[in-house]
Amino acid sequence: MALTYHQTKLVKETIPVLREHGERISTIFYKSMLTEHPELNDYFNGVNLKNGRQPRALTAVILNFASNINNISELIPKFERMCNKHCSLGIKPEHYEVVGKYLLQAFGEVLGAAMTPDVLAAWTKAYWVLAKMLIGREQQLYKDFEAWTSWRPFKIDRVVQETDDVYSFYLVPKDGRRLPKFLPGQYVSVQIQVPGGHLQSRQYSLSDAPSDKHYRISVKRDEGSQYSNSVSKSYQNPGIVSNILINYMKVGSVLSVSHPAGEFFLDLANDSNVPLVLISAGIGITPMISITNTVLATQPGRQISFIHGSRRSIPFEDHIAQLRRRNANFHSKIFKSHPSDGDRPGSTYDYDCRLDLAKLTDLDLFLHNSGAEYYICGPEQFMVEASAYLASHGVHRGRIKIELFTTGELAAKQQG
Repeated sequence: MALTYHQTKLVKETIPVLREHGERISTIFYKSMLTEHPELNDYFNGVNLKNGRQPRALTAVILNFASNINNISELIPKFERMCNKHCSLGIKPEHYEVVGKYLLQAFGEVLGAAMTPDVLAAWTKAYWVLAKMLIGREQQLYKDFEAWTSWRPFKIDRVVQETDDVYSFYLVPKDGRRLPKFLPGQYVSVQIQVPGGHLQSRQYSLSDAPSDKHYRISVKRDEGSQYSNSVSKSYQNPGIVSNILINYMKVGSVLSVSHPAGEFFLDLANDSNVPLVLISAGIGITPMISITNTVLATQPGRQISFIHGSRRSIPFEDHIAQLRRRNANFHSKIFKSHPSDGDRPGSTYDYDCRLDLAKLTDLDLFLHNSGAEYYICGPEQFMVEASAYLASHGVHRGRIKIELFTTGELAAKQQG
């Protein structure tokens, strides 16, 4: 049931104060909820809880929704991203009851006397308008997942070292049953036990064309933030899951894996033959390899411009070179900011700098083609800047897809 005009007014009047105290709301909310429901630690990224990213994202989503409660069409892409991630983690309707309780309590602590019974009633209704929208969409996604709506055990069949810090894991279902096809660009969540007793999940893009026998994910070691002085070098807050996968998971190890999900994908139902421009940096190459391999297998006549930037080594470098030699419609431009002594200009890379779209020609980017489709994946700021560059050169935002895992401020910038 929609909010009344008076309730909408009450909600919007309190938003400035809630925004101002967003960090405090997040701290109160998570501390209270996870103290009383420690089992929910299994659903949250522990690293992002510690660095404040997860709390800020949740607060941003709620307040952005409330600010646009009478015109939420612009928020639909963000909600779709949320729902896909929720389903990959196994979020259920009952979890919304718990979140709503502690979120509204946190609002009450911040607002104090301003949280009158009428304001509380208005915010409760606003929260449940949002929650029911998300629950409804998630029920549709779970229905599409059919029988596979929870964690499924997969065995590691093969491990391939792609670079010094990137490893590909070939995963086969332990039950031996055929795998559903995914859409190239989508991801799976992988769940493992971590020190301290909790489960942790991370999302990894599927890095090959769909197969009914195995999935491939490619994992980059997250060393954390580097700290160095004149005496030594160390890393703070290294990635928990990526390091466990790379250091300890071997052939034969069993992982819990979710059904493929994600709203960043190439639509296989659309047989359009317009050019594809795939722009990636770092480990953002993984969904682009999946898209590339799928298109070359199913639409070999389709033009692909593959643009990638890396510091030094590139995952799947030999594969990319082979595709370039064998497919006249596959074109690549490689940026390396720190080429190695063995690198050869014009062969293993094209530009010895960070990826800069301004160095490319209109033909490289198909800017002359009003139908070309653009897919961007990499660090968040890189994606936002690349999208802005394309938009400034006449590419309609409807033709640009970005692999944003966040639902917070950067996502809002990309949509703005």
